[in-house]
Amino acid sequence: MQLSLKGKVVAITGGSEGIGGATATRVAELGAMVAICARRADVMEVKAAECRKLGAEVLTVVADASKAGDMERFIEETVKRFGRIDVVVNNAGGTGQAAFDKVLDTEFANDIEIKVMAQVRTARAAVPHMKKQGGGRIINLNMVAAKQPGAAQFPTTVSRAAGLALTKGLSKELAPLNILVNAVAVGKIKSMQQERRAKKGGLSVEEHYKQTGKTVPLGRMGESAEVANVIAFLASDAASYVTGTCINVDGGLSGVL
Repeated sequence: MQLSLKGKVVAITGGSEGIGGATATRVAELGAMVAICARRADVMEVKAAECRKLGAEVLTVVADASKAGDMERFIEETVKRFGRIDVVVNNAGGTGQAAFDKVLDTEFANDIEIKVMAQVRTARAAVPHMKKQGGGRIINLNMVAAKQPGAAQFPTTVSRAAGLALTKGLSKELAPLNILVNAVAVGKIKSMQQERRAKKGGLSVEEHYKQTGKTVPLGRMGESAEVANVIAFLASDAASYVTGTCINVDGGLSGVL
């Protein structure tokens, strides 16, 4: 099966590095026009240059997922530049995890802004355009902790569970408009956040990845590109009858489907 996104416009939040950056690269390889937003312009422009070398037309927008108005502006600038929007990949977010009694109200509120309200705002801005053009795709990044909450995973496990509810509810409401809404739940994926954890624990990145990988049934941590491949599938015509689902990309880590 050969995937193609030729002629499609794909907008990715948090698209400068990690899973978002890998997704930008993958959809560019598949022929998409790419819009990415992130807080750091310098890092984002490096990714944009990589995508342009692959032949993609790229729009970059400095935006913060935690700020009301920024996600709507990103979507509107994407439509202004390309004339349409076919796929929104809601990737922006973090993995803040702590014991319940250590998390302040402000941290819960900020987490919900970044991981839930940012997805609400991009969808609300994109849906009218997708409706006019006859359809589209919304793909929400999530974590397996949303399906299987555990101790000391606050506030992430709460906000991510809300993200799954948003995904399922939207899929039901938007299906008649041919707008497909799905989620991708990741497990332990190599990232800058993981590298910071290695440094905090006094380990080399390689040793941290090796040790963490032992906790995964497949015996290793995942690569951002492996997550990007699943996102690209959901964005493509190959997934034309897939909506309202959440695909685990976790090497078998989660105990639930």
